Amino acid sequence: MKVEPIRNLAVIQRIKRNLSDNLRDICLFTLGINTAFRANDLLSIKIGDVRYLQLGDSIEIKEKKTRKHRIVTLNASCINSLQKYLNIKMDQDDSEYLFTGQRGVLNVCTLNRMVKKWCVNAGLKGNYGSHSLRKTWGYHQRVTFNSDIPCLMLAYNHASQRQTLDYLGIQSEEIKAIYMNEI
Repeated sequence: MKVEPIRNLAVIQRIKRNLSDNLRDICLFTLGINTAFRANDLLSIKIGDVRYLQLGDSIEIKEKKTRKHRIVTLNASCINSLQKYLNIKMDQDDSEYLFTGQRGVLNVCTLNRMVKKWCVNAGLKGNYGSHSLRKTWGYHQRVTFNSDIPCLMLAYNHASQRQTLDYLGIQSEEIKAIYMNEI
């Protein structure tokens, strides 16, 4: 079953407010919706990968799924969240993973449960999971910021525009809307 993006910006703000007391979770959520990394790639980030990054700096990840390199420029939300979170991890070595829990490095199943819980606590109904973070980024890039499909295709490292359209799941809404245009 496919997961949905978080479409409502007010709900995104509600989730951020709900997570504001947990620096790890707010950082994880913020990076997830602002980088479009897959859960595996997000959880593979090490402290040294991000410790000295500043606004406009980039992080490069070799995607586990595609083996392609992906470079993402970090915006102010990412940097602010990282800086706050890294303040509590100052004494940790650069080779340690950024996102850990009581049992060590977080895994995709744990992140999936976390995202589901965050969405339920924010009042969302539907199917949400760790991949919702990645889809949320693309959805808002397309719908809120009007980014074009070829650009999103490259950002996602997709092989075709068709793949990106299917992935975002908004094409049918757009086709319906264009039929409402009167000539």
